[in-house]
Amino acid sequence: MSKYRDRKAGKTFSFAGHDCYADTAARGHIRNAFEAGTGIVSNWDVMEHVLDHVFIKLGMNGVEGGIDMPIVMTEAVANLPYSRKTMSEMLFECYNAPSVVYGIDSLFSYRHNQGRTGLVISSSYSATHVIPVYNQKPMLNQAIRLNWGGWHAAEYLQKLVRLKYYTGFPGKINSSQAEHMVRDFCYVSLDYDQELAHYLDWTGLEDRERIIQYPYTEEVVVQKTEEELARIAERKKESGRRLQEQAAKMRLERLMKKEQELEYYKDVQRRIAEQTKKEARRLLDEAEVKDEAALERVIRDLEKSIRKARTKDLGEPEEEEAPDFSLLDVPDDQLDEAGLKQKRQQRLLKSNHEARARAKAEKEAEKARIAEAARLDEERRVSDLEGWLEEKRQARLAKLAQIKERERLKADLGNRKSLASQIRMKNIANLASDAPAGASGGRKRRRGGDDDDFGADDADWGVYRSVAIGANRGDSDDEDGEGGDEDLEAAVRAIEADLLKYDKTFDYDQTLDAQKDWSKSLLHAFRYGPRPFDPSSPAETHRLHLNVERIRVPEVLFQPAAIAGVDQAGIVEIAGDILTQRLPAIAGLDRDHFLRDVFLTGGNTLFENFDERLRRGLTALLPAGAPLVIRRAADATLDAWKGAAGWACTDDAKRARVTKEEWLEKGPEYFKEHDLGNAFA
Repeated sequence: MSKYRDRKAGKTFSFAGHDCYADTAARGHIRNAFEAGTGIVSNWDVMEHVLDHVFIKLGMNGVEGGIDMPIVMTEAVANLPYSRKTMSEMLFECYNAPSVVYGIDSLFSYRHNQGRTGLVISSSYSATHVIPVYNQKPMLNQAIRLNWGGWHAAEYLQKLVRLKYYTGFPGKINSSQAEHMVRDFCYVSLDYDQELAHYLDWTGLEDRERIIQYPYTEEVVVQKTEEELARIAERKKESGRRLQEQAAKMRLERLMKKEQELEYYKDVQRRIAEQTKKEARRLLDEAEVKDEAALERVIRDLEKSIRKARTKDLGEPEEEEAPDFSLLDVPDDQLDEAGLKQKRQQRLLKSNHEARARAKAEKEAEKARIAEAARLDEERRVSDLEGWLEEKRQARLAKLAQIKERERLKADLGNRKSLASQIRMKNIANLASDAPAGASGGRKRRRGGDDDDFGADDADWGVYRSVAIGANRGDSDDEDGEGGDEDLEAAVRAIEADLLKYDKTFDYDQTLDAQKDWSKSLLHAFRYGPRPFDPSSPAETHRLHLNVERIRVPEVLFQPAAIAGVDQAGIVEIAGDILTQRLPAIAGLDRDHFLRDVFLTGGNTLFENFDERLRRGLTALLPAGAPLVIRRAADATLDAWKGAAGWACTDDAKRARVTKEEWLEKGPEYFKEHDLGNAFA
């Protein structure tokens, strides 16, 4: 039931049954009369409200609020005496019922389907029961309950879906939606382990999975006409032209300003040459320049900037100015202080210039080497294609082996007991223990006295690499010039590009990119199916993909401990134990009578292949040639009500009724045993 108060209207609204799902506000205030996952009433206020709703809908609301018809009500197998006592008290005291009788729903269904002797397997909303019936009398002392029903299946599916889409799914899955998913999309697998192993295979996955589309708000994109698009493009071009004109105007202003500054500094330079030192110092201070050398640098920089700006405007290539190192050949005694300073600057500039020249030469040499290697590789391919392809295959395998080895070593770092981790810690300890000599004595270190020649050999630096990546491999990683994971992957992709182009037996699915493609992974198939997923699409982000859950949820009935952690035997083991161990141990019973009528009832048995899976499981436990017959109820969900309605008019039902007078006389826990109800305990 659901009850909430509308503050705007100032009214309290109450709903019961399916009406609770008709109103959005009522849906959030639903309360259950039964304890979660059981058939035991725990909330009697809700139960009273539900009974009020039922009797009003049936037109049984008398003048004084009572009913004048006997009541037949189902209850849980082995129902608690307190629950039965409280229900009887409510029916007699609140509704003034003339009589009441309690029965078990699965036995009502079995009676309606003309059953006499057999094994009743009932899997309902709250639990699953296996009850042997002999000559229309239930053997409740041999009955076994499995604490798993439709409610548990829906809750389990909710947990699986929430775990599967722990991020990225904006919708909310409620219990009623989960119940519909279990009922509409789940089925029992005839060979669970085999089907589960291949369920996410790309072949046929689109047919096996079910997609549930949740409601979403589609973003409306206004489609513009060709004329509007043309006008927008023209406005963009016009805006670009205006920006270009503004930029050109600003460049011209900056150029004119620099030319004026250049003319000013040149004028200062001419005036300084004609003045005394004192007057020259005054002119330099007015120009905010330190000395004549600084003035020369300012003039040179301005000329270079103006020349570069004009060259850029004209679109001509910039001419590189030759560096001036003339002072390096002049002896120091012939230079003043400013000249010595400028000479030091030229020496530094010359070193940088030579370093850049060497780097450029090395780059050109490397480019030539690569071109020569490509030419030789092309000649090799033309002359011997098969040999060339075999070399490429072997090179690819070698690179892949290096990548796997690096990944393994990185994974070993997480294990303190691994060899890579131990070597790394040993190197760190050795580096930390190398303290400078003389540090403890307080004396200064003699220059060169404690030089251990570390770094003279390039292999010495491998210790830092081993600390960084966790393996003391010296410089073996860089033998082929490919020290990083990115370089190795780039080399593999280059080889694979050649193989894709010239090797007919090599396709994209064998490439490294295909193996690392997440859209082709098992996790992508599990969450989003075989098709690509677009996270920007609201329709795709509001979808649920059910695949392995379709067989996993019903399989709990057969493997409760292995799948859902329910510490009980499965339904096949329970039925097999009753048929092979318990019933044969009772004298005077013929087990074959029970085998000839294994009866399935309850909404949780409506899964596809449920009866066939049960038949296969029991056949494996029974002797060869056992007369096993499994049948379903004509209506697994409503036959319990039909059976109770038919039985209510019989003499047996009249004898089993407990009247209000008997209840008052013999106590609230009094009830009469009959063939379709619980026994007194």
